[in-house]
Amino acid sequence: MRSDRPGSCLEVNTRPAAGPATGAGKPWRGLASLAVALVGCGGDDRLRPGAGDDPGDGTGTLRIDAAAAAAPFAANGTDPRAFVTSFAVVVERAGVAVDAAAVTMTSAGGPVALTFDTRDGGSWRGQQLGYFEVYRLDVIAGADRVEEVHVDGPDPAVFTAPTAGATVDSAAPLAVAWTRRDAAPIATLATRATAAAPVVDAGAATLAAGALGSRPDGVVAEELRLVRSAAVTPAGAVAGSRFAVAVEQRQDVVVAATGTATGL
Repeated sequence: MRSDRPGSCLEVNTRPAAGPATGAGKPWRGLASLAVALVGCGGDDRLRPGAGDDPGDGTGTLRIDAAAAAAPFAANGTDPRAFVTSFAVVVERAGVAVDAAAVTMTSAGGPVALTFDTRDGGSWRGQQLGYFEVYRLDVIAGADRVEEVHVDGPDPAVFTAPTAGATVDSAAPLAVAWTRRDAAPIATLATRATAAAPVVDAGAATLAAGALGSRPDGVVAEELRLVRSAAVTPAGAVAGSRFAVAVEQRQDVVVAATGTATGL
């Protein structure tokens, strides 16, 4: 994604959050304590938004499935510093999970050394306070490596319609609108009642009637979830490898009581 905005100098050293493991690309909902340190940072232009993607290099011996997934602390948050970015990296050698390696995610906020989590087959995980758009992945496992893979991720979007807390009708189509700096290659829109569905990141979409949860005898608190992402195929990894950066935005709405109940 392209921008002339300078990079940030917020560095955060974190430990992985305690909580249920999730698949790559899905932010952790449980947050452990975050050790935060504001420090001066260097001027690595490759970590500035707009720097572009770089597939990096490597030995061609590791399979990588990596994700940096950001979510705001509050619905429709606009400050990138009020996001948390969760990292999940699956590293395999000849189909076997690699549990001894140096796996690092780096952004304008600094490097985060990931730790191995044995759950769900094993993956490398960590978190960083803030969302910095551009992320670099480095994996070194003995003689095997995948290095200098950069993804220039999307900027955070902001919902403009419906407005926060608006009362909406689940029986009618719902017009959804958002602003963003640049269109993301991949975008999905979901609610609590319906799974994520692909949308074009054109700043507007329409949810079909029935896409929101409802009750016949009372209101329902619902949530719109827009996830925009970009991905790179690491040049120095086994075929089928992927590194994606995603940023989520949420909007809270209230669904009016209807005569027909749908899923919540």
